[in-house]
Amino acid sequence: MARANLNDLAAFVMVASERSFTRAAAKLAISPSALSHGMRTLEERLGVRLLTRTTRSVTTTEAGERLLRTLAPRFAEIDFELAALSELREKPAGNIRITTDEYAVGAVLWPALHKLLPRYPDIKLEIVIDYGLTDIVAEQYDAGVRLGGMVAKDMIAVPIGPILRMAAVAAPSSFAERPMPRTPQDLTSHDCINLRLPTYGGLYAWEFEKNGRELRVRVDGQLTFNSGNPMLQAALDGFGVTYLPQGQVQPYLDSGQLVQMLSDWTPPYSGYHLYYPSRRQPTPAFSIVVETLRYRG
Repeated sequence: MARANLNDLAAFVMVASERSFTRAAAKLAISPSALSHGMRTLEERLGVRLLTRTTRSVTTTEAGERLLRTLAPRFAEIDFELAALSELREKPAGNIRITTDEYAVGAVLWPALHKLLPRYPDIKLEIVIDYGLTDIVAEQYDAGVRLGGMVAKDMIAVPIGPILRMAAVAAPSSFAERPMPRTPQDLTSHDCINLRLPTYGGLYAWEFEKNGRELRVRVDGQLTFNSGNPMLQAALDGFGVTYLPQGQVQPYLDSGQLVQMLSDWTPPYSGYHLYYPSRRQPTPAFSIVVETLRYRG
């Protein structure tokens, strides 16, 4: 295939992944108009429409989505192999993209990585916060960070943090007029602060377990967020009960700003894991990051 054709296919993957000519053009270092013209030329050459353009967004057609699923993993493999050439360098180097959730950044990733990066200035990290179950191959990530029970079986998973425990907490003022919940079902009569999970588009059902009995409780309240930090702030401000990792709320429990309930219903569960495709060939830079994050407690 002619080199120009390969360049157009790589540009298509970028546009389809970014869903924006402007963002894709910036990453490719070309003008949006030149990129748009190149995509029309590619569509004419293939004889099929790949992209649907509106004034606000760019989406893939059925044919475009099929081509993206085919091309993205192959271009990712090429990138991995090219990055592996950094073995010939004196110092490990390369770009590493990781998708994770908000709490894991502060609790697990940054405490380890902020010590690593000054020693390896040629390693560049991009950390993207996303609560969805991202397809790291299609989205061209090097790795993802999720709780152990959420990692697909065909991935290599490396533990990077201790076991975790959730905590149902609220400000003491939340119980001025209502008694503190004694069972998970009691939460349905309290104002609760919800989390919306983008992967499913619905509200997270709070998960509890005691003596082998598992419960999933759907709570209600005035506030819903899609990340943990504003949920914590809303609880501190007295807007109801929220459900967050124990480590995130412990300083506020210690200070008395929050109180915990239902602790006997929140057993420990598998902590955070870094995961990546089993077929990828780790570069020296990637291997250093994995070994730095590996949990040895």
